[in-house]
Amino acid sequence: MTSNRLTDQAAYDPNHLLDALIEKMALKNDAALSRALEVAPPVISKIRHRRLPVGASLLIRMHEVSSLSIKDLRFLMGDRRDKFRISDKQFKPKDAPLEVEEPA
Repeated sequence: MTSNRLTDQAAYDPNHLLDALIEKMALKNDAALSRALEVAPPVISKIRHRRLPVGASLLIRMHEVSSLSIKDLRFLMGDRRDKFRISDKQFKPKDAPLEVEEPA
């Protein structure tokens, strides 16, 4: 299972996605892409250096400005998953602290 995960990570390449967007939108560089996507330039840099994943909101923004489908955008960055697993922890409410009554 570990080797499968490593090969999946090797296929993930956000640079390919960013380069394809720059080419499709006829932009000059990452700074022009950041302006088109209305994000700060360091966001694009962090994605290029794999310090920040391509989040859902940015993927939707890429879809809006490029007219590429979400499926095509995911394919360009190497995300070939058919299903997404959501953790049970995301749906559980946070435990509220217990309130202690003070004597009157």
